[in-house]
Amino acid sequence: MTRHFKTTDGLRLAFDDQGSGPPLLCLPGLTRNREDFDTVLGLARKTRLIRLDYRGRGASDHAPDWQSYTVEREALDVLELLDHLKLSKVAILGTSRGGLIAMHLAEIHPDCLSGVFLNDIGPVLEETGLAAIRGYIGLPPAYADFDEAAAGLLRANAESFPDVGHAQWVVFARRIYRQTWEGLDLRYDPALREAVLAWAGPPPDRWRQFDALADLPVAVLRGEYSNLLSAETLEEMTRRHPALLSAVVPNRGHVPFLDEAESIGLLDDFLEKLEE
Repeated sequence: MTRHFKTTDGLRLAFDDQGSGPPLLCLPGLTRNREDFDTVLGLARKTRLIRLDYRGRGASDHAPDWQSYTVEREALDVLELLDHLKLSKVAILGTSRGGLIAMHLAEIHPDCLSGVFLNDIGPVLEETGLAAIRGYIGLPPAYADFDEAAAGLLRANAESFPDVGHAQWVVFARRIYRQTWEGLDLRYDPALREAVLAWAGPPPDRWRQFDALADLPVAVLRGEYSNLLSAETLEEMTRRHPALLSAVVPNRGHVPFLDEAESIGLLDDFLEKLEE
């Protein structure tokens, strides 16, 4: 069931909260919503699964000013959600943008974290992947319905998701688009494009942020064909964090769906680490 809380700057953000046990907060990708994690709902049998829609995404309010669509402000929203739920500490399952938020929190508020699972994200963001994001973000989909969208997604991802068929892309399309009388539309604020295109100057030192996770259980999942997290970056992450758990999902780009055997196995190993 969808619940809401209000941020200190007045936005009503949506989340859901199910299961019991150690809390696991699921943070989705940049343009995604909490349905990113429909594939891991079974984890609610052994953990308290909390899924958040960021500001401007899913069922949450759009911000009146796109300049608040930042990792820093979204990290503050996470802290305010924890205050709302009276939780002092959570583990984070962060897909892409969610992983960047988790690493930022490790730097500014490490005491709120019990562990971090990074889904196809690390301290170095490859330019190929960033260029791909800039190419589509905020642009309305040119599809009449979900079936047409699935056909387009199948063509566009033939190389990076070669074994994903039409039916699975229909399910994915329903997560990222909504049906209107005019055709499909985005399930996020198109002004997010302005925030992304406005990124300028040197990025934060994400290696420093990653190193702040040194004393926590950390797992990293990488898609074999990821254009955002390179094999070299994952190798360096492993060197810096010798206890790091990791896996590579074959036939996946950015990002794995989390329902693959490698994803499920790594999630199970990560949750076991949290209990040690």
